[in-house]
Amino acid sequence: MRPLSQRGNHSHHPEVFGRSVLNHALEVWMPEGKARILVVAGQHGEEPETTVVLSRALRALSHRSPDCAILLNANPDGIMRGTRGNARGVDLNRNFPASDWVRDQTDYRWHLDAPDDRVLLGTGDKPGSEPETQHLISLVGDLRPELIITLHGSLACIDDPRLSKQGKILSDRSGLKLTSHIGYPTPGSFGTWAIENDYHLITFELPGQSIEELSRNFTPLFEEILAGGLL
Repeated sequence: MRPLSQRGNHSHHPEVFGRSVLNHALEVWMPEGKARILVVAGQHGEEPETTVVLSRALRALSHRSPDCAILLNANPDGIMRGTRGNARGVDLNRNFPASDWVRDQTDYRWHLDAPDDRVLLGTGDKPGSEPETQHLISLVGDLRPELIITLHGSLACIDDPRLSKQGKILSDRSGLKLTSHIGYPTPGSFGTWAIENDYHLITFELPGQSIEELSRNFTPLFEEILAGGLL
């Protein structure tokens, strides 16, 4: 582990694998060899806690697993603007070329405890229309990981359609319930696309806590994942 005093910045350097709508770099920390695990955060710009938790885990390590790839921010335009979607107002997690993609608006709750307060976003002009989606698909195709873990908030569960051994480990270690379905339709999602293309994807839904609480409660778990000692 790196001393706390040295964790202000990353000791490892990422590679740029694409550009966002606003030409911001899409960066990935590549494995030394074949990627067994790909961990993705920041797909929704209104979920910056996912990026912070994963970044802190990465910055804490002096050595990370040689077979783990890390993507801290899959939606840099959304993170910078504080919007759930990208700079075009597209929900990137409804833009994947899955069989259930729909050319329509999607919505989400403005606050989780106010189900009737809904905000509308687009799903793209066509499946995979957004550069962020295209580059992530290409990255997954290049890496061919055995497992993808994507971080989201704030539903407090481990969503693993396979109810796999890895999902059970994440549930046991995090204290979050394991489920095979998030509970509502997600057309054109990263998860649905992964299933249809034979990738094992687990969605790690952080609970609705402050970034400070999430860092204390979940960063150590992701340190283990990135170090290669858990899954």
